[in-house]
Amino acid sequence: MVQGIANWSTEQSREWLQSYVDDWVAFYRKHTGDGKVATYIPELAKANPDALGITIIGKNGLTVRSGEVDEPFTIQSISKVLSFIVACMERGVAYMLDRVDVEPTGEAFNSIMHLEMKQVKKPLNPFVNAGAITVTSTLNGRTSDEKIEPIFALLEKIIGYRPSLDIDVYESERDSSMRNRAIGYYLLETGYLESDMNTTLETYFKQCSIKVTVDDLARIGLILANDGEDIDTFEEIIPRPIARIAKALMLTCGMYDASGKFATYVGIPAKSGVSGGIIGAVPPRVREEVLPFMEGCGIGVYGPALDDNGNSVSGIRLLRHVASQWDLSIF
Repeated sequence: MVQGIANWSTEQSREWLQSYVDDWVAFYRKHTGDGKVATYIPELAKANPDALGITIIGKNGLTVRSGEVDEPFTIQSISKVLSFIVACMERGVAYMLDRVDVEPTGEAFNSIMHLEMKQVKKPLNPFVNAGAITVTSTLNGRTSDEKIEPIFALLEKIIGYRPSLDIDVYESERDSSMRNRAIGYYLLETGYLESDMNTTLETYFKQCSIKVTVDDLARIGLILANDGEDIDTFEEIIPRPIARIAKALMLTCGMYDASGKFATYVGIPAKSGVSGGIIGAVPPRVREEVLPFMEGCGIGVYGPALDDNGNSVSGIRLLRHVASQWDLSIF
C-alpha cells in the first residue's frame, strides 16, 4: 500500500505516485486480450482493443495521468448519469423518482425482462436502457437538439469546454440499435415516454455519442465526489441532493449487472459505458494512515476491450488495484 507521505500534493509525491500508476497501467494493459471491443454498434468496433488510460484528479489539485489519456471516445452509458442529473434539475427529484426507481435489476443493461416479468410500475433505475430512455423523454424541449442542449451546457460548466458529437458513432448507433427501438416501442405502449418516441431515441443516441477523454471523466467524477461543487470556484454546479442520489445510483447500479461485485471489490461510485469508459467518484475518507487522495478524487478510465457484462476488462482490474493500494473504498 502506498502511504507514509504527509503531503501528497507535492511534486516529489506526484512523481512517486506517477511511477506506480505507470507500472500498473503497463501491467493491466496485458489483460486487454481477455475482452473484446463492442461490435453491436459497428463504429465502436474500430477502437484499439489494447488501449488503456487513466486520469485521477484530487480535490487538492494533485493529478496523475497514464496511458491513452488524450484519446477521445464516446461517453455512451456514462451519459445516463448526466441526463438523470439534468432531468432532476429541470423537473425535480420527486418528479423523476416517480418515473424511474432506484433498484438494481440483476439483468443486462439492454433488457426489458424486469418490466415484463415483474410487472413493475416503472423502470427499476435510470442506468438501464429502459430507465435511461424514460429519463431522456422527460428532458425539456421539442427537438433532440433542444433536449440535449442542457447536457452540453452542464458538461461545459464542468470540463471547461463544449464537447462535440461524434457523428459517425451517432449514425452507427442510430442505424443499428434495433434493441433500443424495441425498448422504445415497449415504453411507448406502456405509457412511460413523455415525448415523441423518435425524438426521444434520437436524443438518447446523441447523448451517448458525445466525445470525451479520461481527463473529462475524472473532472466530472471530481465534481460529483465534491457533492456537485466546483473545487476551484466553489460554485454549486449540481445541487448537492442530486449529486448524492447520482452517486448512490452509481454505486448500486452503475456497472450493469456486475454492480454488486464492483461495489464489493472496488467500493466506489462508478459508471461504465460500452466504449470502454469508466467514471469514478471517490469522496473524502477518514483513515488512520496517510494515503493519497484522502480528500477525495475523480477518476476516468478508458479501455475498450469489454467483458461479458459490457465493462472494460483492464479498466476494472486497474481500478480494483488502485482502490486496494490506496484504500479508496467508501466502506
